[in-house]
Amino acid sequence: MATTLLAVVLVLVAARTLPDLARLRDFAWLKAWLASWSGNGRERAAPALVVPIIVVAVCGLVQVALSGWLFGLPAFAFAVAVLYYAWGPRDLEEDIGQVLQAADADRRREAAQALRPEPADRALPTDAACLVEATFQSALSRWFGVLFWFAILGPAGALGYRIVQLMARTPVFRDELSASDRNLFERIALALDWAPAHLVALTLALVSDFDPVVRTWREYHATHGRGYFTLDLGFLGALARASVDADVIAGDGYATDVTDPVVELTDARVVLWRILIAWLAILAVIVLAGWVH
Repeated sequence: MATTLLAVVLVLVAARTLPDLARLRDFAWLKAWLASWSGNGRERAAPALVVPIIVVAVCGLVQVALSGWLFGLPAFAFAVAVLYYAWGPRDLEEDIGQVLQAADADRRREAAQALRPEPADRALPTDAACLVEATFQSALSRWFGVLFWFAILGPAGALGYRIVQLMARTPVFRDELSASDRNLFERIALALDWAPAHLVALTLALVSDFDPVVRTWREYHATHGRGYFTLDLGFLGALARASVDADVIAGDGYATDVTDPVVELTDARVVLWRILIAWLAILAVIVLAGWVH
């Protein structure tokens, strides 16, 4: 777990200080593989689910093979590289900054489209509520989902999560799948998001205003008539709006206007970093507990 924490910290530092490295997150090979797998419309011998299974298996085997060399340093370097590759793939911090720094409404609207979670089938409005909800949904797929599965399954988990997300929600990859495979991957993607989404919600209640978050969570499920153990993850957007609104109204920032998209998005970025730091703190506590034991 100590190596997991260190790997996450290194990836966060690299993402902040070396943004040009993001160009290395190239998944063109996956599209080519899916195109070859689809056989130009011919009947396939196996479902597309085999593709991420093969990638995850190979990644896991490489990690195991490297773990016995040079005190595990090659395995650690491999884990850092895979986590960085699976992170994003776009830089969320940079996308938020582009919206906040936009000189006028038209440029802000154009920059905001980068915050749309996949699949981005329609333009994202630039009102405060839509921006906050989209930012949290994107943070789930770009940050927290990858981090969660990396902590649970190592580099194989992070890479597997990213590939499933791409195949389920990014049009350039979805187009290579059959209708049945698209439905299958969408359900798998939601299943992989379920645990990190709920953990984000719990952390959000702790690092923000607890009462509005919990109240909104209960109201969401009561309104939609569904239990907590479903693949409906729409609650995260509702909790994000409630949390950010509560922060802004409380005057935690420089303004208290909950209809101002710049004010709300600025606070949303702060709240997301609080959640991320809280996750790192939890990992650190686990590491310290292991050392003490």
